Amino acid sequence: MVTSKSGRPERAAEVLRILAAEYPDARPHLDYRNAFELLVATILAAQCTDEMVNKVTPELFRRYPDPRSLAAADQPELEGLIKSTGFYRNKTRSLLAMAKALVEGFGGRMPRSVEALTELPGVGRKTANVVAGNCFGVPAIIVDTHFKRLSGRLGLSAESNPDRIERDLWDVVPEGDRTRFSAVLNEHGRRVCTARKPRCPECRIARLCPFPEKTAG
Repeated sequence: MVTSKSGRPERAAEVLRILAAEYPDARPHLDYRNAFELLVATILAAQCTDEMVNKVTPELFRRYPDPRSLAAADQPELEGLIKSTGFYRNKTRSLLAMAKALVEGFGGRMPRSVEALTELPGVGRKTANVVAGNCFGVPAIIVDTHFKRLSGRLGLSAESNPDRIERDLWDVVPEGDRTRFSAVLNEHGRRVCTARKPRCPECRIARLCPFPEKTAG
């Protein structure tokens, strides 16, 4: 059962206050130097660990440092470079199509809005929010697997669809706090409020959690 809507903004504000102090350096775990690299890395991170992606991207970015070089990449060569990230054929097609769309539709420049980013092939709202929020200062609710899990456990959204969770949190988290809130909730989900065995006794926000029974049994 999700708690009533009336107290959600206050609970979210307290969660942010505590977790921002707990994780002052929370940021994406993917290595990148610019928005294009973060976009590529986020596409590769689907169904793959960030650690594995970070092993692949240094050579990938050395060979294809920008949209134009990636758009002209040899498909078998690109497949070989990213094979260890899994689903590499689909990811190769997505990367090539995305790079070509950047070149043909945006002159090789990265669009800055979530809406424009989602026009690119293979780029959904989560990926667009990751890039826009972390590279362009756009207020962004980033619904990754950790955020989805914690927003439910904390009673901030009763939805299971990521787009609906995002919309719910727009009404809960002030615009200027959204990207930071996403970052610290993601970090807390990685370190403490894990999927299978949350470490509730160590949780700094346990008193704000309306679901203490979630670990019963």
